[in-house]
Amino acid sequence: MATLRRSPSAWPLSGPTRLTRTIIKEVLERHGLDPSRALGQNFLCDPAMVDKIVRLAGVGPGDRVVEIGPGLGSLTVGLVTAGANVLAVEIDKYLIPPLTEIVGPAIDDGTVRIINADALELDWAAELGDTPAKVVANLPYNVATPLVLDLLCTQPLLTSFLVMVQAEVGERLAAAPGGRTRGIPSVICEYWGVASVVGRVPPQVFLPQPRVDSVLVRIDRSSTPRVDAEFSDVSTVVRAGFGQRRKMLRRSLAAQLDEDQIAAADVDPTARAETLDLQAWGRLARAYSSSRC
Repeated sequence: MATLRRSPSAWPLSGPTRLTRTIIKEVLERHGLDPSRALGQNFLCDPAMVDKIVRLAGVGPGDRVVEIGPGLGSLTVGLVTAGANVLAVEIDKYLIPPLTEIVGPAIDDGTVRIINADALELDWAAELGDTPAKVVANLPYNVATPLVLDLLCTQPLLTSFLVMVQAEVGERLAAAPGGRTRGIPSVICEYWGVASVVGRVPPQVFLPQPRVDSVLVRIDRSSTPRVDAEFSDVSTVVRAGFGQRRKMLRRSLAAQLDEDQIAAADVDPTARAETLDLQAWGRLARAYSSSRC
């Protein structure tokens, strides 16, 4: 991991540059780069979409923002323009030179700090200190779910998330009880806060264009967990329940609770996992905790 300072630029900029498709192509060509499929790189090239993301994230002057996967800095520029202080975490070392050129003035005045690191392995507690922050990010599709869930579970100073993710992923994060997209991510998000899909994003705003649509998901962390049960117990029963989601709870939770214990928690033993709301999972978690005493 390394914290980057701006190096002398071969393409000096007088201020933040709004990245269009033409500019992104020029920057990539000049640096001899191609978007990495392995890293899921699709660069945002629509300033209007950048403005929409910043607005939906509620970012304003003085806000501290964590941006994961800034790429060439399209969203970084929008966040800086809104007055935010940005901690940008970029895994691809080859993107650091063009990124530092694009946001160079903001690095010089301390508004932006770039870290070349894997967000899944970063010591977030050390980087965040004791100052709350918002997460605003265009997340690579292959790491979006584990990254969001990990940060929700382990970093209470991250008070809100506005993330651009694959539509299918976003709908799972924000799914309500009863639908086919309801799953482990939905319940975990619901335990820590309120998640909702707040916008849809067409492929045309990216370079290169992905083959799927994207959505914007907002998650607002609650001051306390939204159900009175230990997270470890909730996680255990939720993972068991959805681990065999086609089975009734009396089968999928057999290793944790028997049928009478499920019924005593005011949950139908013949129900399936996707039909339960958070409160029902909380009752099952408390029953599981009591059964081990």
